[in-house]
Amino acid sequence: MDKIREYAIKCFQNEAQALLDLIPLLTNDFDNAVEQIYHCKGKLVITGVGKSGHIGAKIAATLASTGTPSFFLNPLDAYHGDLGMITNNDIVLAISYSGQTNELLRIIPYLIEKDIFLISMSSNSSSLLAQYSNCHLNIAVKREACPLNLAPTSSTTAALAMGDAIVCALMQIRNFQAMDFAQFHPGGYLGKRLLTTVKDVMYKNNLPIVFPNTKICDAIIEISKGKLGIVIIMENNEIKGIITDGDVRRAMQNKQKIFFKLTVSQIMTKNPKMIYESAKLSEAEFLIKQYNIHSIIVIDTNKNLVGVIDSFNCM
Repeated sequence: MDKIREYAIKCFQNEAQALLDLIPLLTNDFDNAVEQIYHCKGKLVITGVGKSGHIGAKIAATLASTGTPSFFLNPLDAYHGDLGMITNNDIVLAISYSGQTNELLRIIPYLIEKDIFLISMSSNSSSLLAQYSNCHLNIAVKREACPLNLAPTSSTTAALAMGDAIVCALMQIRNFQAMDFAQFHPGGYLGKRLLTTVKDVMYKNNLPIVFPNTKICDAIIEISKGKLGIVIIMENNEIKGIITDGDVRRAMQNKQKIFFKLTVSQIMTKNPKMIYESAKLSEAEFLIKQYNIHSIIVIDTNKNLVGVIDSFNCM
């Protein structure tokens, strides 16, 4: 095996083992920390220096996007005026692998004076940070994945995983659902799928409509006028079927001699897939994938034709 790949595998194995080693380190402090955050009337303020600070910022962002108001506060900024951002209703989560980071220790007197609940995350339950905390989460690792055992690698992974564990526990307690997640991500792909309705994106103007007795050659002309690649067959304001450009190609191959004598009723797909205009975009995407089709007819509550949605609308 290539040496470079071996280095990667060793790194993965070391960090994976570091995560497994966290399991026996979980104590009642973890339960208490999650409960306190869940019942918190304010925000969870996460702080840390260096790599721990980067991890803290990521944890804060994940919490905020999953229903727990949270933000990251640099302890240096806090010590130089930003302590006022922390209120009595807030909880502080301080991350320091050693538990002895001076920048964090300097803000502890303020937290004690204001009676602010403090959760710490470190590798040393006897550290000053741990001793002054209401709850301590142990993230000790046996060694770093770094070949020199110096650069924060396994330890930062452990801190991030502990943060994710808090996030996942809170999501379960809150019964946080995909729709809740989408509301915090309206600009993302998931938000679009779960918040956007079919009506918002469907084609609704100049729909390609023909009648059952329409000649196939006329239907082809109608298909070519638009970009949907279909015609909808209507009779007495009822949807009778659909013909796609694929249906036309297959009919040309299988019924060459009589092709131009055919009417659309002879090759149309009866009972085509339909979806209500109020349905979410995710439902349309599911139907398109499930039935391997390109377009779906859109109807209102009275089952009247109101539009067409295709796979491009779902992107």
